[in-house]
Amino acid sequence: MRVLIVEDNPKIAAGLQKGLQENGFAADIAHEGFSGEELAAGGEYDVIILDLMLPDRDGVEVCRNLRRRKISTPVLMLTALSGTDDKVAGLDAGADDYLTKPFEFEELLARVRALLRRGEASEGRVLKFEDLELDLYSRHARRGERDVELSNKEFALLEYLMRTPNRVLSRAQISEKVWDMNFDASSNVIDVYVSSLRKKVDRGFDRELIHTVKGAGYRFGIMD
Repeated sequence: MRVLIVEDNPKIAAGLQKGLQENGFAADIAHEGFSGEELAAGGEYDVIILDLMLPDRDGVEVCRNLRRRKISTPVLMLTALSGTDDKVAGLDAGADDYLTKPFEFEELLARVRALLRRGEASEGRVLKFEDLELDLYSRHARRGERDVELSNKEFALLEYLMRTPNRVLSRAQISEKVWDMNFDASSNVIDVYVSSLRKKVDRGFDRELIHTVKGAGYRFGIMD
């Protein structure tokens, strides 16, 4: 899952990015409203964390502009203002949730996950393919009768693969969804993670689910 943080305070933005990354999210940062809008329009984000007070335009305007551009990504708005009018303005502009500063990171993380669950309501909490199951709430993986222990990044990678079965995914596509925008997709990091994931998911089973497509990338599914 990939999150966009639009926050002008470098310390707060970096802290949020670090916390999200430690919990398996890819996270990008924009310090101004305009750059945040452009990143949101050009990237595939699952949630946007948007500060109300930005140097060039406020978060209400940014959120309103995103909705006008038909960008429906869930928005969690942050503000140091606790007045009801400010919250109403943000929600009326299209924000999905509101969090008042100061806050505990655990609460922000819970709200981000709640927004993600809204979009997943039709799919349910568990992704399934053949005998592989991935529980998005408990963050638990299981294949057949065997539990699969995954790191946060491995979990995010497997989730993306399971959401896009039987498609060849390039390293660039994978990096855009699972890593942040500063990640070098030409490095071998993705290959290392896929190799590790393949060992955990496929080793010991007759049917492999994770496949290398030479010169193109990777494919999740059953190969004939």
